[in-house]
Amino acid sequence: MRGVAILMVIGIHALQQPLDATWKTALDAVLRPCVPIFLFASGYLTGLSGRVPVTRRLVATIIPYAIAFVAAYLYMAMTNPAMDHRITTTIARFGLAYVFVYYYVFVYIGCTLMLWLVLWFATRAPEQAEQRLQVLLLMSIALGLISGSYLDPALARIGLSDGVIEEFRMRDIPFWFAFAALGMLVARASIREVLLDMLPSLAVATVIAYVIYVAMRLTAIGDAAAYDSTAFFGYAATLAVLLLASRVDVPLLASLGAGSYFIYLWHIFVIMALRDLGGFRGLGSVAATVLVYAIALVVTGAALLALRRFAPPRVLRAMGA
Repeated sequence: MRGVAILMVIGIHALQQPLDATWKTALDAVLRPCVPIFLFASGYLTGLSGRVPVTRRLVATIIPYAIAFVAAYLYMAMTNPAMDHRITTTIARFGLAYVFVYYYVFVYIGCTLMLWLVLWFATRAPEQAEQRLQVLLLMSIALGLISGSYLDPALARIGLSDGVIEEFRMRDIPFWFAFAALGMLVARASIREVLLDMLPSLAVATVIAYVIYVAMRLTAIGDAAAYDSTAFFGYAATLAVLLLASRVDVPLLASLGAGSYFIYLWHIFVIMALRDLGGFRGLGSVAATVLVYAIALVVTGAALLALRRFAPPRVLRAMGA
């Protein structure tokens, strides 16, 4: 699942902006569930193990992010002479993962802590732990949908700008945690064999959910946001369950999935450099998207293979590879 998700991440960022054509919005909509798939997988694996090694996960997340943040900060400083370098601003950038596309780091850490909290609260009554856990997960999904529906209107009511509201929405932990909660709920229910039998039905449900989601975005009916809308949750959730049920077993995807964090942190440098060069726009949006996608995937994939071939284990861990 993580291998598929990281390919979707690269696709979103390689897609030529702005989304001024129907095919661009439709393709963007196909790829948007990348973060939910990562979170669903995290929740599913946590549900199977029944524990959250918080310290190990935080160390494995923050150290590679800190290295990438320094590189991203230097890149931004070189390309933007007017950049604000005040220490408070820099600390805020790091803490909120407000640089490039690193908001997922903030989201993942928040969801990891939420997974730990839910398990801790459920196991306070050992004889009812499983039942309590299922109730907590169901409530988490409901609260996540509520948060996704009303966060931006509430922020708009107090006068925040669209840009600030967008940053809040991208870091809406209750909404994102709903995907991790769903993954854990599926794992605890032990229904993967049943899901395999329901594969055709899941595929149909996923297609229907996608059509609804992309229609909402194209027609701007109701909450037509790319993220944190109910339609987005429906499509992303059904796609995540479909991928789990399909049991895709491709060694290359598994290898990409194992190194997905490294690719996530560093592929954006390749894409940003290609955008700054600006030589692809003359080829047209389709050709430019395909070329940027292919180059970013090849470069980061080659870097991942080189690290695994030559770097010591400590360096691999520090780089998220």
